[in-house]
Amino acid sequence: MRIGIQIPRFTSAGSPEHIGPAFARTAREADQAGLASLWVMDHLWQIEMVGATEEPMLEGYSALSYAAGVTENITLGTLVTGAVYRHPGMLVKGVTTLDVLSGGRAWLGIGAAWFEGEARGLGLPFPPTAERFERLEETLQIAHRMWSGDESPYHGRHYRLERPLNSPASVQRPHPPILIGGGGEKKTLRYVAEYGDACNLFDGPDLERKLDVLREHCADKGRAYEEIEKTALTLVDRDSSVDRVVDACGRLAELGVDHAICTGLTDEQGAAAFLGRVAEQTADITPVGR
Repeated sequence: MRIGIQIPRFTSAGSPEHIGPAFARTAREADQAGLASLWVMDHLWQIEMVGATEEPMLEGYSALSYAAGVTENITLGTLVTGAVYRHPGMLVKGVTTLDVLSGGRAWLGIGAAWFEGEARGLGLPFPPTAERFERLEETLQIAHRMWSGDESPYHGRHYRLERPLNSPASVQRPHPPILIGGGGEKKTLRYVAEYGDACNLFDGPDLERKLDVLREHCADKGRAYEEIEKTALTLVDRDSSVDRVVDACGRLAELGVDHAICTGLTDEQGAAAFLGRVAEQTADITPVGR
């Protein structure tokens, strides 16, 4: 099993001038601890499930580019990009740039977006739900086209690209892995089966059922379920011990989860090293179905 770290807060630094050094320290610790992945949220305001709206929040791809410069092995992604926040051509170019400059360590983590207050507050597009999912699907189609080297025009309902040239190509071939976040059973998990390399689900009581739904969508699309990397976002809080987190990862592996992404108090000093000890003890766990 692989262990990743999500950094959802930047409060431990105490002041803006200390955020950079603190974030760099956590990224380096995560890399040196042998963690598989480092993730930030693609939010511009803090989300209410984590903290106050006014808390410090970094723009995701700028933060990941900075992290790429202070790390060597850990993979880098957002959990997850709101598809409507960026034009697809710019998004694919940005992820490709991160992949090239990091030596092939970028993910495209993507979803339909949900934080309307943030979008309205900053003047970002936030169409109705159905349209957001249409735009997400078109973005996924455009990503596959640009990363395949197909420069023919793309004319969708919402996006038109006359020449989707993407040079340089990504280091990872055929492309950086595409992780689609969310547990929507009719659309999101269908998109995973059709376009994705990985899913991201919450570690909750309905996780097993969501994976069963994904399996059904894969069967419908003629896709091997085993090809999809199953990731789950799991909470690590102040009361967690290494043994407790290892047990949680074992439970996830029994459901077929390949990659546990730990979130919570992960901007605090020592958090990445703590998860490194978890990674050492879970390295030999083989998820069911692998």
